Amino acid sequence: MIQAVLFDLDGTFADTAPDLGYAVNLMRKARNLPPVPEEKTRPVTSSGARGLLGAGFGITPDHADYLAMRDEFLNLYEANLCRDTRLFDGMAELINSLEARQLTWGIVTNKAERFALPLMKLLGYGTRSACVIGGDTTGKMKPHPEPLYAAAKAIQIAPEHCLYVGDDERDIQAGRAAGMKTIAVRYGYLNGSDPAAWGADAIVDKPLNIMNYLV
Repeated sequence: MIQAVLFDLDGTFADTAPDLGYAVNLMRKARNLPPVPEEKTRPVTSSGARGLLGAGFGITPDHADYLAMRDEFLNLYEANLCRDTRLFDGMAELINSLEARQLTWGIVTNKAERFALPLMKLLGYGTRSACVIGGDTTGKMKPHPEPLYAAAKAIQIAPEHCLYVGDDERDIQAGRAAGMKTIAVRYGYLNGSDPAAWGADAIVDKPLNIMNYLV
């Protein structure tokens, strides 16, 4: 029986793409370059700085300027965490429904705590979430299951009674490795990937559909 629902953050719980793209375009503006459209940055949002700098500047982590540009990007993003970031349509209603049924919920993300914790607070869910496990909380990142084990420990619910929801194959791999039920969402930052190939227990098109699997 499912007693808790854990969510990935970017692309699953909240639409963070506008603000991450904004940070890229601030960097481009400083270099007298035209902005890149959100259609180019949105699909790679789940890949973090690596994906966004690739979309914005065509560079990879082996580029000589990558580390400095990554730090610049992260600092700009930190200063603009919640300009246009919003929960996905239906997510607020889903959270209300979970709480009405006294089901625990939390966040497990590869986003560093430096960003994840204040962002959840700015969104108004910092104290409502039973846990926020970041990519640097355990020293391991998804697809490693350790962050999910840490979440289960924090909320004191066994992994087999948890459901993990995500928009990336790494989310499903981590959830399965931790012994959790998994749901893939089609509304996230798929970047051309097909959720049907990830091996999730279910796939949903919108957050409220998750309620159908809480048995």
